[in-house]
Amino acid sequence: PDMALFLFTKNILAGEPIKLFNNGNHTRDFTYVDDIAEGVIRASDSPATGNAAWDSSRPDPATSSAPWRIFNIGNNNPVKLTAYVEALENALGRKAIVELLPLQPGDVPDTFADTSALEQAVGYRPTTTVTEGVGRFVEWYKAYFGRG
Repeated sequence: PDMALFLFTKNILAGEPIKLFNNGNHTRDFTYVDDIAEGVIRASDSPATGNAAWDSSRPDPATSSAPWRIFNIGNNNPVKLTAYVEALENALGRKAIVELLPLQPGDVPDTFADTSALEQAVGYRPTTTVTEGVGRFVEWYKAYFGRG
């Protein structure tokens, strides 16, 4: 429960500030857990196969005779952090107290998953929008923690 959604929800409900680094200008690829599970299931239901033409005398690090694949499971749709907080505020029916802070050393301003390989291999494409996912999370959070 140290992820942004848990921390932000807890703090907003408690009337405590949330910290947004890079002055809230980060973009992130938020993916709803059901969509992640769907990606894992689809990948598991479609086992990898080895490359029969793989040659150990001229190895290619991108392929192997062993059956393996690596997939990036995410949403492939970066969302500005301030829009994420706005979705959370709307779901909670409360405004956040926001503390804007500079970019932290070593932090990456923008990240998102390239899911094209998974989409090609098994037809995976997430279907839950950030607004829907945040709304479902807030419903669960209030039911589980008895807050609201």
